[in-house]
Amino acid sequence: MVDDRPLYERDPAAWQAHLAEGNARQPRKRVGVDVLLRNERGEVLLVDPRYKPDWDLPGGMAEANEPPHVTAARELREELGLALRIGPMLVVDWVAPHGPWDDSLMFVFDGGVLPSPELPRPADDELNEARFVPFEDARRLLRPYVWQRLRHAADALSDGRPRYLTGGTL
Repeated sequence: MVDDRPLYERDPAAWQAHLAEGNARQPRKRVGVDVLLRNERGEVLLVDPRYKPDWDLPGGMAEANEPPHVTAARELREELGLALRIGPMLVVDWVAPHGPWDDSLMFVFDGGVLPSPELPRPADDELNEARFVPFEDARRLLRPYVWQRLRHAADALSDGRPRYLTGGTL
């Protein structure tokens, strides 16, 4: 007699092995986060990483199986010593493969307005400096696609509508 039930019913262990094999062959995406932090004057916090030539928004890359909002909080804590509640997601930007890198998903979250007038200082050796800059001055310090993410994140913050970008553009 032939058992016509689906594999997940007739042999749950074989079904799990089948799923695990398929999962192992699926492509992996890199996930990164940026955080939009402001001061009471409306300036945005930028950081100067030691490992790349341009300024950036605070943030970093997710660890394996780490949710993006948790990545945001961890990176702020590790790099700037800030323990903040991460606000809503403002932007998701799909970044095409480039150079040695596969494609990735970059998230921008609202970090809010820092309650203290004190400037956060780098808390580890990944950053040279952190600085609040007027919004428009960020344009000359950031790579063009990061500037586009920041611009769209500010728009999303204003109108409450998150943005999905492809390479920094709507």
